[in-house]
Amino acid sequence: MAEALVFYVRPGFEREAAQEIMAEAANAGIEGFVKAKPESGYAVFQAHEPGGAGTLAEQIDFAELVFPRQMVRDAILVADLPVGDRTGPIVAAARERGTQFMGLHLDTPDTNDGKALASLIRPLMPHLDKAFAKAGIVFDQARSPDRLNVFFIGGNACYVGVSSLANGSSWPMGIPRLRMPRGSPSRSTLKLAEALNVFLTPEQAERRMQPGMTAVDLGAAPGGWTWQLVQRHMKVMAVDNGAMDPALLETGQVKHRREDGFKYRPPEPVAWMVCDMVEQPSRIAELAARWIRDGWCKDTIFNLKLPMKKRWEEVQLCRERIDHVLGEVPARLRMKQLYHDREEVTAYLMALDPDDHTRS
Repeated sequence: MAEALVFYVRPGFEREAAQEIMAEAANAGIEGFVKAKPESGYAVFQAHEPGGAGTLAEQIDFAELVFPRQMVRDAILVADLPVGDRTGPIVAAARERGTQFMGLHLDTPDTNDGKALASLIRPLMPHLDKAFAKAGIVFDQARSPDRLNVFFIGGNACYVGVSSLANGSSWPMGIPRLRMPRGSPSRSTLKLAEALNVFLTPEQAERRMQPGMTAVDLGAAPGGWTWQLVQRHMKVMAVDNGAMDPALLETGQVKHRREDGFKYRPPEPVAWMVCDMVEQPSRIAELAARWIRDGWCKDTIFNLKLPMKKRWEEVQLCRERIDHVLGEVPARLRMKQLYHDREEVTAYLMALDPDDHTRS
């Protein structure tokens, strides 16, 4: 069977991932098709021509993809694994991809069936370790930039391929391991925490979110996103007609304005605007773009609540609305469906220097 590209996705968003992957293939001039079973938690691209999937993997910038959580390239389906020796075919497929890898990931889809499958394949790990060692396959971070991924889609079938830190997620299965922090007034805080990890390197976060900077949180109540900003020692203007968590107000870093987030204007420019308001995605997209265009903030992270149908089309529409509002103002846009997102995607819009007209 031809090698493929395997993408891990949020269950229920396979169609949107397939549309995005096919758009990437069309832009790269590569013909092929995507297999994406609803609620399966993954999508598989196969090219019509040999080597096409590998070429597409080289063309894709994973950081710019919206719906995939992880990309596994050079993947081959190993089916009908014998019950008595499941390690043999897996090791043989791995050797075809090399003998030195950064690490080994045994993955499953992020579904109920996948979770049950994970408990079944976990005992396989020590047997695989022995089989890999016997076959001369070494796992050493210093020797390779690639990880070996064994992605089980059933008890007797898996894809064997590789992923990289340079063009993929650093988290196993693309899922961050974030704990609900004590003191945060809502679980939405994890959404912003993940977004900051996805969109900013530690160095960028340190430079762009310095203590004492001012941020505006539109639709702040009860304060899950505000809490993240306070933890970074920023001053926050929390804008919401609802009540804020009293503990946040007692920090002295938060001021509460009972006002409509669409009507609020900062008295002076601020460093950040964040927004998790429940509203039509196009309205939120235009609002965020206006904040950048008019110089009210330099960085903004905002959520786009997607409709039940035509979600990929809605994402594209929001991109177009943002470009239209920005006009000639240089800015960089990235979008991602985060693990902590549901029927939504999170976007990051960053103002660029006037001399830098790079726009994704």
